[in-house]
Amino acid sequence: MVDLESEVPPLPPRYRFRDLLLGDQGWQNDDRVQVEFYMNENTFKERLKLFFIKNQRSSLRIRLFNFSLKLLSCLLYIIRVLLDDPTQGHGCKELNRGCSSQNYTPAKIDWSPIIWVNRSLPLWGLQVSVALISLFETMLLGYLSYKGNIWEQVLRIPFLLEIINAVPFIITIFWPALRNLFIPVFLNCWLAKHALENMINDLHRAIQRTQSAMFNQVLILISTLLCLIFTCICGIQHLERAGNKLTLFDSLYFCIVTFSTVGFGDVTPKIWPSKLLVVIMICVALVVLPIQFEQLAYLWMERQKSGGNYSRHRAQTEKHVVLCVSSLKIDLLMDFLNEFYAHPRLQDYYVVILCPTEMDAQVRRVLQIPMWSQRVIYLQGSVLKDQDLLRAKMDDAEACFILSSRCEVDRTAADHQTILRAWAVKDFAPKCPLYVQILKPENKFHIKFADHVVCEEEFKYAMLALNCICPATSTLITLLVHTSRGQEGQQSPEQWQKMYGRCSGNEVYHINLEDSTFFAEYEGKSFTYASFHAHKKFGVCLIGVRREDNKNILLNPGPRYIMSATDICFYINITKEENSAFKKQEQHRKNNESKSYYHGPSRLPLHSVIASMGTVAIDLQDTGCRSSSGPTLTLPSEGSKNGRRSSIAPVLEVADSSSLQACDLLSDQSEDETTPSDDDISTGLEYAKGYPPYSPYIGSSPTFCHLLHEKVPFCCLRLDKGCQHNYCEDAKAYGFKNKLIIVAAETAGNGLYNFIVPLRAYYRPKKELNPIVLLLDNPPDMHFLDAICWFPVVYYMVGSIDNLDDLLRCGVTFAANMVVVDKESTMSAEEDYMADAKTIVNVQTLFRLFSSLSIITELTHPANMRFMQFRAKDCYSLALSKLEKKEREKGSNLAFMFRLPFAAGRVFSISMLDTLLYQSFVKDYMISITRLLLGLDTTPGSGFLCSMKITEDDLWIRTYARLYQKLCSSTGDIPIGIYRTESQKLTTSESRETASQSQISISVEEWEDTKDTKEQINNRNNHRNSTSSDQSDHPLLRRKSMQWARRLSRKVPKHSGKTAEKISQQRMSLYKRSERQELAELVKNRMKHLGLSTAGYDEMNDHQNTLSYILINPSPDTRLELNDVVYLIRPDPLAYVPNTISSRKNSFCNTIGQDAREETQL
Repeated sequence: MVDLESEVPPLPPRYRFRDLLLGDQGWQNDDRVQVEFYMNENTFKERLKLFFIKNQRSSLRIRLFNFSLKLLSCLLYIIRVLLDDPTQGHGCKELNRGCSSQNYTPAKIDWSPIIWVNRSLPLWGLQVSVALISLFETMLLGYLSYKGNIWEQVLRIPFLLEIINAVPFIITIFWPALRNLFIPVFLNCWLAKHALENMINDLHRAIQRTQSAMFNQVLILISTLLCLIFTCICGIQHLERAGNKLTLFDSLYFCIVTFSTVGFGDVTPKIWPSKLLVVIMICVALVVLPIQFEQLAYLWMERQKSGGNYSRHRAQTEKHVVLCVSSLKIDLLMDFLNEFYAHPRLQDYYVVILCPTEMDAQVRRVLQIPMWSQRVIYLQGSVLKDQDLLRAKMDDAEACFILSSRCEVDRTAADHQTILRAWAVKDFAPKCPLYVQILKPENKFHIKFADHVVCEEEFKYAMLALNCICPATSTLITLLVHTSRGQEGQQSPEQWQKMYGRCSGNEVYHINLEDSTFFAEYEGKSFTYASFHAHKKFGVCLIGVRREDNKNILLNPGPRYIMSATDICFYINITKEENSAFKKQEQHRKNNESKSYYHGPSRLPLHSVIASMGTVAIDLQDTGCRSSSGPTLTLPSEGSKNGRRSSIAPVLEVADSSSLQACDLLSDQSEDETTPSDDDISTGLEYAKGYPPYSPYIGSSPTFCHLLHEKVPFCCLRLDKGCQHNYCEDAKAYGFKNKLIIVAAETAGNGLYNFIVPLRAYYRPKKELNPIVLLLDNPPDMHFLDAICWFPVVYYMVGSIDNLDDLLRCGVTFAANMVVVDKESTMSAEEDYMADAKTIVNVQTLFRLFSSLSIITELTHPANMRFMQFRAKDCYSLALSKLEKKEREKGSNLAFMFRLPFAAGRVFSISMLDTLLYQSFVKDYMISITRLLLGLDTTPGSGFLCSMKITEDDLWIRTYARLYQKLCSSTGDIPIGIYRTESQKLTTSESRETASQSQISISVEEWEDTKDTKEQINNRNNHRNSTSSDQSDHPLLRRKSMQWARRLSRKVPKHSGKTAEKISQQRMSLYKRSERQELAELVKNRMKHLGLSTAGYDEMNDHQNTLSYILINPSPDTRLELNDVVYLIRPDPLAYVPNTISSRKNSFCNTIGQDAREETQL
């Protein structure tokens, strides 16, 4: 073995402890060499070079001194010219004593006034001093900048001009006779121009300003023009000493008139040297100035493309926000501008757009509109460059919006770019608030530092999931997050459009309780009491509250929550309280004494809320928690019917213990886990409640859900293939009791997890859990299957909606809802709006094959929703299209809201939620409230969004106000809106006037096709004389059709009209039936080929003759109608759970809870 210690060399003497104590005696014999670095900079020349050239600040001072020296020399020349008199002697006595007495003819030039001038001795001394200093400085700078070639220094134009202007003055020191010799000192203006350019360059280097090309070019152009004019003025004036003897002012006048091409001719040069000088100067100007102008124009065009700078002065005196995008589309720009400037307090803000691409033609045209050109500044640049962030003055911005490019094929790469932009802004301006839009949820944790984050896939899938159990949730959220004044559709003859447009103006606002007129009187009272009475009195809907010392918002915290003076109240109203005016209740009643009640939307002015909106008297007799009727919405006993109107229990100011106990369990719509039903026992399904053990991405909010006791094997998750645990191969074989929810997506992204969670939340009753089938184009990965295998009745199948066989295998005939998610691979197209083409055509095929299926579709562009469930000859759709164009001309942000698929919640575009991020700049709570409504966040004590359907047994309540009271007094629910479905009647205002005479109602189906419609028109036209052209040559316009129907009803006998109409309807039905049966036969044949039963396929049941819309926060006197779906915010069932299980099993409360489950439908 090698001895390691013997191989280690001893320490040098200088490192021994003894040597450290005794000193450096051992170093004397050391052979080290001391090296001094940068010795070259210690020489005298290098120190001078550092001071005159290299150092930015000292060099700037030298340039400034040189510039001042040249200006002084030009000023001394002007003084000399003003003091000189050409008629006197010229100082040539000693050299040419007889020159002053000679006479010259005009043809012969007297050169002595040109060669000699009269220069006083003090003026000569000053000029000599300036010349000595200038020459010394020039020689010194030439020596310091010498690089081996002497001729390169000597032949430079500035050096030659310096020699011409300085050396003659030095010669006059030694030869006094030449003191009056003319020296062209005015040429120092060109040296001053050169010094000015160098000075500006040093200034920009000293202040670290790099974006100065435009400024430099303008400075060069102006200085060049001034030097040309000054040279011409001085040259003409001096040469004309031998001619017209012009003054400086006359010479200035001549140069300006000449260079401006006016040429009056009253002042002209007389001798040929001055004429030659004018020719030379004009030639020089024609060559130099166009070059300068060309360079300036080029820089100006480049500046226009890049956008220039946002000045520091403007940034410090004005407020601005920065919008960072990878590519700017006109739709994105207009959505941002319309939503941002919809708020009154943002009118004085400026929007600076920072985009790496050049502005396209559409955006350029829009930004040239005066309304936007004064407030929007476009800068071409990258967020990753500090120079471009400095141009945008990011450190002075009020906010920075970073938007992702959702049209990219690789959405993950788009998120990566967004993350880098967010990091760059945070690094450059740490105090600037960040509003970031991200696409995929797994990338969200990288930007947790941002003030507000909207993850597109999270919101999208949660909203689509709630659409399946709370119809039109997407439309509800979209209307809430858009800024609207509620004026859309008010000029329409359709009553539903007026109500729908009016209620769409409701938004979420906030106010402190102690400062509020709406809620101040409810301090110390329960939340439900404050919400009900505020709605009854003012028409506002109190939905949430936040404590002063708590950041969490609570939606409907329930009757136990006591309002405090420092609470922040969140409410839904047509406008915020600060913009509201109030009338006394007595005056309002007096004005409406003789008027009948108006059952419809409130007639309040746009920016006013009138007190005492409720006009229906509500009986507030019984104050106890009655067990006879319970908290359900069932009809009271027969005894109450014979007397006065049905009574509803009042909403207590502070709920007592008995009502609290009842309300706690009433809120819990789930079954008792300890007593499973017989169905559960027979099927062997037992669910547990808990948090999902595995999340597919970082940053998902934990949600209490229905879970399985053991995770399902991956093979059992495949719906269309049997395994050793399960032999079912199609949806029919599983025998599901509830209808399916099918999700058609391209890939099983992590965002799809947010579709499952809201549908498996703990407050959903077990018996109402719909099976979920994921129809995926590509097989899911193991991580995703690990996340979903704990949820009950969740399956997947590889297939596409393009394939009819895949649709039938996944159980489309047993589905309640079909959710079609926009595919990432089709989001980008050469023509932007064509990105939705494949999705629209596929959904249209589904609509024709399975007309009873409720299809919820996601589109990339909101403008394409007009093609959903398209009918070419539908005159009602044509009328809605005209209405949309009118609303867009009026400047509405929601022009598409009257399209039937959007109003019914059957179509959705994630770009409509971009306004959620924009609104957060003014309402920083909107993202939190939206996440709570969608179930993305679960705050303890906060309620959740659900719905109930009005049945015939519930119509005794009659009005929305009484329903509000019934819910608040029983279950503690807060209603926020109504989803109403009506039969679609295509009647115009003209047909309504004569409806009693014509008795003709026209539906959408009666005008869809053309063949039998032509026959019907021809048969009916036989009963009257008509000179008009055949109607088949024109489109089936609604107005003309109704005019024809009205004339027909007047001229044709009653029985004849009915007979003709009946025959026509039969023909139309026969034709349609043949087309539908053809499609039905196709579907049935495929089902038989696949071995599937055709019993569940009903080809005739459809809902094409109905229209649906949403009324957000309707007026208290709005009448309830059959099949209305009421949106509720239900209190958290776990908010007031007692500690002991025995208290939860109170028999009385259990009975109440069961009654509530039977009558309140989700």
